[in-house]
Amino acid sequence: MDKIPVYLMPGLAASPAIFERIALPPDQFEVVLLEWQIPTPNESLVDYAKRMAQKVTQPNPVLVGVSFGGILVQEMAQFLSPRKVIIISSVRCNEEFPRRMKVTKMLRAYKLIPADVVGKIERLAKLSRSQLVRERMKLYDKFLSVRDDRYFQWAIRNVILWDRTQIDANVVHIHGDADEVFPIKYIKDCRIVKGGTHIMILNKFRWLNEHLPKIIRGEE
Repeated sequence: MDKIPVYLMPGLAASPAIFERIALPPDQFEVVLLEWQIPTPNESLVDYAKRMAQKVTQPNPVLVGVSFGGILVQEMAQFLSPRKVIIISSVRCNEEFPRRMKVTKMLRAYKLIPADVVGKIERLAKLSRSQLVRERMKLYDKFLSVRDDRYFQWAIRNVILWDRTQIDANVVHIHGDADEVFPIKYIKDCRIVKGGTHIMILNKFRWLNEHLPKIIRGEE
């Protein structure tokens, strides 16, 4: 039996290391880890997706994307013939964005992103007394591989301005009911993971390792 190619796309600025706990049966699946590339000046999300799609070399792949990576794989799909698109902790259209993101778009507040966004985040985190912030920074240091300010400005702008308004019913959506970035109350028709936060790719890996193979094979 031929192995099913599965391409994994991490979230915004994240390293493929976020998938280190995901274990698909190696006799059934061939896993390929995708990495973020630095966008060219004024590159559109569609053009970026086309460029990323060129890194998918096997026919009829499964595309799996986390958070902004979930948005990206949906855009990549138009340049490929995927057997399945699966998004985790993400959205299927901009109607699923929380209100704060819609307000940011309306006010064009994304244009106020500082040039030294990475440095400012790191400096603020070091000054914070919050244990939660300090714990999140440990994850940041371990799993975020892209620290280029051009990338951050491009990525945040392209999340906020994502123009897809219709849900593709063929996209499988896996979402945690405690996701703080994309709250579940705005999400429609998804596979709900109880207690799953926006980083459940790391701490709900047992659920994913149990169910992902079945979802890919169309058994769930």
